Amino acid sequence: MHKSYQPLKPTTNKYLQQRWDQTRYEDHRSKVREAKPVVNTKGIQTPAHIQKKLKKIQVQEERMFIIERDNHHLVSKLAAISRSKGLVDHRNNYPECSLNAEIRRERLLQVTHENQAIYHRITAQKSDYRRQLWEEDWEKVEQRRDDIARYPRGVSNKQKSIKCVKFSGGTSGQSQCSSSGVEDESEESNTTTLP
Repeated sequence: MHKSYQPLKPTTNKYLQQRWDQTRYEDHRSKVREAKPVVNTKGIQTPAHIQKKLKKIQVQEERMFIIERDNHHLVSKLAAISRSKGLVDHRNNYPECSLNAEIRRERLLQVTHENQAIYHRITAQKSDYRRQLWEEDWEKVEQRRDDIARYPRGVSNKQKSIKCVKFSGGTSGQSQCSSSGVEDESEESNTTTLP
């Protein structure tokens, strides 16, 4: 094995040089392994109040106390139900009441009084419109319109009448009416008027 070893410096005996180099290397590795740091890099020790966390333990104990209390309460209810043969008390005998009923009643009375005051003011106010003047003006307008018109207004309504036409070939005597003329009185008894 010493024949394949190539030392860094020239030597007379490669075998011995290899043994010496190997010994020096092992000493160096042991020193490196056993060397202690000059700078302390461990950091500070964690305080006791952070390690133990007393508040968390207290919260857990309070939670467990609440759970145990609720369990005892439920057990007592179940025992009462089992003793009473399953009867359940589900009736509430207290009246319903609102905490702000008085304030709402006062506001309602206030709004009612304000509405009544507004209503009295509205009804007591006299109208600014004069209906008598409007009617007089309308009569004047109608008089002018009648004076300007070519034919009098009331005559056209009087001239309208219902005329009934009798269809030939009908056995039941059906007829149809129009507003252009009047039929004879003798035929009116046999015909019917349509709207």
